[in-house]
Amino acid sequence: MNMNMLPPTRELGQCFVATVTLAHGGGGKAMKDLIDDVFIRAFAMDALQHLEDQARFDLAALASQGDRLAFTTDSFVVNPLFFPGGDIGKLAVCGTINDLAVGGAKPLYLSCAVVIEEGMEVETLRVIARSMAETARLAGVRIVTGDTKVVERGACDRIFITTTGIGVIPRGRALHIETMAPGDGILVNGLLGDHGAAILCARGDMALETTIDSDCACLHDLIATLLLAAPHTRCIRDATRGGVATVLNEMAEASNCSIEIDEAATPLRPQVRGFCEILGLDPLYLANEGKIVIAVPPDEIAAALTALRAHPLGRDAALIGHAVAGQGAAGEMARVTMNTVFGGRRIVDMLVGEQLPRIC
Repeated sequence: MNMNMLPPTRELGQCFVATVTLAHGGGGKAMKDLIDDVFIRAFAMDALQHLEDQARFDLAALASQGDRLAFTTDSFVVNPLFFPGGDIGKLAVCGTINDLAVGGAKPLYLSCAVVIEEGMEVETLRVIARSMAETARLAGVRIVTGDTKVVERGACDRIFITTTGIGVIPRGRALHIETMAPGDGILVNGLLGDHGAAILCARGDMALETTIDSDCACLHDLIATLLLAAPHTRCIRDATRGGVATVLNEMAEASNCSIEIDEAATPLRPQVRGFCEILGLDPLYLANEGKIVIAVPPDEIAAALTALRAHPLGRDAALIGHAVAGQGAAGEMARVTMNTVFGGRRIVDMLVGEQLPRIC
């Protein structure tokens, strides 16, 4: 962002009431004070302090980092807002950064738009904004523009957040789901299902004593490390809603390659495995917010695993299966199958319906 023409930093307003009112969405002083106090103070960005209607970028600085822009947007409505291992603010930043990173992009900038319910506690907003700011700071990403709306009680559930991200893809980097080929290794970077289990436990509906932390994390540094070690990686997908099972089916369908995975090789936390057995859930469909599924050519599988396991976010990385020819003897379409621990095989379909609503 070009900072050279910005006027001197102004004094920020302050919100003195405990809860949000409709006046905070009316466009006047109350709204300005809320934005100043909650968001600009947290994000600590000179560019935001002057409340322009857009962020401005130096094209030359962007072009020096790659030859293509990556652009993504996502909305977050998770319930509850705070859960073990994260909160809606951290989730919004991590989720959008990861959507850029799995395409090979270096994440650079985020926008933040919030819809706030009348009656929301201002201090809770401050906590969420500070969480977003800290997550972005640690990731080396800047929140550069945004929007605030306030709606009547009951029109939304406390707060909804939409984040949009911009990143740059380095020259020569090409990750495409269609390029997966027979023989490719299917890797994951760690234990699966933690986020879905954490959210369900945090809701308290099941009165379970087990505490499971969400795996919510920004994965762009892990992905950069992977691509240095395995530069011919075919594709990377983040296994969020629908879990690993849905991502594997999307990869199989797009590439016309079937995928065979081994249940014994699929990394699961013992608490999550037991959690799923009690509730009758399949952990392959549980959401993740810090896990990726990777297709790597055969000659780079070992290097990819070594690189992943050397990174803090990939210590439990595993080779869970391989891509195989998509058409069988009977001409069946590409599909995902699992070799079970009992010696049998089962088809792993894409998730039908919603296993757990309001998960992200």
